[in-house]
Amino acid sequence: MKRLFTNMGWLLGGRGINAVLSLVYLALATRSLGLENFGYFAAIVALGQAVTGIANFQTWQFIVRWGANGDEASEENLRDATGFAIALDMISVAMGTVIAAFVMWTAHYWLPLPSDLLWLTFGYCVVSLISIRATPTGLLRMNFKYATATAAEAVQPIIRAIGAVLAWLFMPTVAGFILAYAVSEVAVAAALWFAAARDQRIDLTALSLTRIPEKHPDAWRFVWSTNLSGSLTIAGKQVMILLVGTFGGAALLGGFRVASQLGQALIALAQTVSKAILPELVHAKDDAIVMARRMANIALVGGVIAVLVALFFGRWGLALIAGEEFGAFYWAMVILAIAGAVELVGASLESLLVSAGRAGTAFIVRAVPTVLALLLLDVAIDWNGAKGAAFAMLGSSSLAVIGFYVAILNLSQIRLVVEPEAKAKD
Repeated sequence: MKRLFTNMGWLLGGRGINAVLSLVYLALATRSLGLENFGYFAAIVALGQAVTGIANFQTWQFIVRWGANGDEASEENLRDATGFAIALDMISVAMGTVIAAFVMWTAHYWLPLPSDLLWLTFGYCVVSLISIRATPTGLLRMNFKYATATAAEAVQPIIRAIGAVLAWLFMPTVAGFILAYAVSEVAVAAALWFAAARDQRIDLTALSLTRIPEKHPDAWRFVWSTNLSGSLTIAGKQVMILLVGTFGGAALLGGFRVASQLGQALIALAQTVSKAILPELVHAKDDAIVMARRMANIALVGGVIAVLVALFFGRWGLALIAGEEFGAFYWAMVILAIAGAVELVGASLESLLVSAGRAGTAFIVRAVPTVLALLLLDVAIDWNGAKGAAFAMLGSSSLAVIGFYVAILNLSQIRLVVEPEAKAKD
């Protein structure tokens, strides 16, 4: 537990830097662009994150799972896991580019974007895909180099904040702020790859989509389960933001994005907890359930505190950061903060299922509520605008976490065993 809290400390420290600097570029973007133009900006960013989330494989989980192959972890295991992960990253870029092209081709039917921003949107999607960084992040976390990973990841908010200031001064347009975001994506990816390569030799001759599946027959099932679950977690939220624009227009999308970014800062915290706890659960084996329960209890306390902060200080924060015209989204922000608190509690439960080899179960539990929320979004917006959309997200998060808890209770035994395939057959 001591190492877990140390690793979480580094990760949360990085999130703290990101949170503070994000307020800088959020304030500059909202006040420079206004509600509608900020909606266009938010749509482009959300689309880039959605495409990347759909195409991206959760390769950091593969490295943690197969690189740490029990007591006989070796350079060969890690090299094969890394080669498999990089090969999947290449597939992600190709697949994501096709998805982005299709989205641009159909954008005028469903996205609140003017035609002159479509090529900019496509370019940002491609840059986001090229900047996929799950593999170097996994290598650093595999070796518990959380301090190094935090330092490398700090490049993104720093470059983004500097870029936002430059855009505000010299190019206060949607294109100017998107350029700042794109440069920050490339910079943080380069920093993480550089940090990972210093700690672990990257052998490009090990690229292979067959070595890991030969050693682990369930590899592809785990790959697709974690990919689909990760896509739902990341892309599902972004798709919902985009659909808010589809049903409510660019101005509603912009306001909802601000409310989401401020209110759901806890989602980032939930992902941080998940990424810190998964390597520990893989190594902890029989103590995994106790560890996950402790983390869920701690998350519950943190979530309640964060919701109270949003409730009592959120209106003031919205006006200070984004301006008075965004004040109408206060209650949407509070509801999204509650959704973030729910996700925070569920982060360790979901990680427990994945580390126990139940990634498919985790996907199904996440998929059903997400699909329901997307289907009901139009009705929710017609009912109560941004607050209705926020309630749809809260319902989705609540059902997913309840599902994770029930799934864990229904497992007669969770025993984490990570050992060489040959030994497992003996």
